[in-house]
Amino acid sequence: MERTAWRVRPNRMMDQRPLRGRAGFPRILGILGILGAGLLLAALSGCGSVVASGSAADPAAAGATATAAPQVGCASVNQATAVSIRHLLHLMVPVNIKSKASTTYRQTAQVRALFGQLCAAVTHPAPNRVMHCPADIGTEYLGTFYDGSRALATFSYAASGCERVSVSTAGKTLSTLVYGPAAAAAPHLATDLDVLVGAPKPGTMQPGGGGVNPGGPNMPANG
Repeated sequence: MERTAWRVRPNRMMDQRPLRGRAGFPRILGILGILGAGLLLAALSGCGSVVASGSAADPAAAGATATAAPQVGCASVNQATAVSIRHLLHLMVPVNIKSKASTTYRQTAQVRALFGQLCAAVTHPAPNRVMHCPADIGTEYLGTFYDGSRALATFSYAASGCERVSVSTAGKTLSTLVYGPAAAAAPHLATDLDVLVGAPKPGTMQPGGGGVNPGGPNMPANG
């Protein structure tokens, strides 16, 4: 009988081992569930930070592309906001020169129109040749285009005699007589200047040979 009792005890212990396994299994699942939830939250928070940083960068990128880079010279026509113009009248060069003080004009549309016409003329230069010019009373305009307080370009415009213009920026000057291709490229030059300052209408130049005669119809061409 005692041997039978000895055999029963191991059977009871063997029955408890599966019970311990079944009892530990939910604990393992609980630990795994906590770890999984933590990983899920970390992944979600990481996605949120990526989206947030991307959305914050978009307006800055859009603003950078929308703002034009500062330019000078003829590349900055659409950035001009003002022009300062001085009127010179050379009655008896170089003895008697009358000059009005500079006047600043801030009509943005008219400023850009004049700037654009000057640039159109100098980038389509007329060929050098002898010209029969109207009377030259020495009327000239000197000016500077600005974007706020930033200088963009300077110009000169001789509105009488052999009409001629120049545009200068960064030590480089483009100039031309205003006839032929230059006049065709800038047909509103005199009108746009007149809108701002009331400039006199220039006369009409007529070609007369091969060379440039800046002195008028009765003066020999410069050699």
